[in-house]
Amino acid sequence: MHLPDAVDRAAWTRGVDPHGSTLEAAYSIQLLPSIPAWELALRGVIIYAALLVALRLFGKREVGQFTLYDLVFILLVANALQPAITGPDTSLVGGLILIVALVLTNYVVGRLDRLPRFHNLFTPAPAVIVKDGKCLTDVMRREGVDREEIEMAVREHGIEDLSEVKLGVLEPDGTISIVPATGIVHRSKRRVRYHHRAGN
Repeated sequence: MHLPDAVDRAAWTRGVDPHGSTLEAAYSIQLLPSIPAWELALRGVIIYAALLVALRLFGKREVGQFTLYDLVFILLVANALQPAITGPDTSLVGGLILIVALVLTNYVVGRLDRLPRFHNLFTPAPAVIVKDGKCLTDVMRREGVDREEIEMAVREHGIEDLSEVKLGVLEPDGTISIVPATGIVHRSKRRVRYHHRAGN
């Protein structure tokens, strides 16, 4: 064993950095953010807003209906966004700052959602996808709903054939409301895995 190696090992054992700083000092440096707190908060708010707009424009995937490729997509997006949010910072305090910024942003958005104009921007209107037993293919294509999903919602309520449906409505939360010819309204428990709500 070389003498420098022995000195370094002994120093680390005592909790002292052989180059002149203590281990406690090294750990304390990692606790502090390497970039300004306002920049961390701003990064988080910008990414939050960008994701909110992207989901509004390109569609909405329901949590309970994820497929394998949905999961892969989410993992890749999360991994890609992490450096955009934190930048070069890997500190504990920086992470806490981001958490506070995102929680406050989400709270503000939730409060703004009570305003009708803001609510209409990010909450799609219901869309009629079945009328008098016939599927409205143009609306289905725009909303990203296929016939199989509609038939599944119909069967969940004991209706054997699509011709027995007077009205089928894709609700903002992804459920499909069914109005049979009898006039009794049914609402499916299953959410549509994906529906596109652009332009509403």
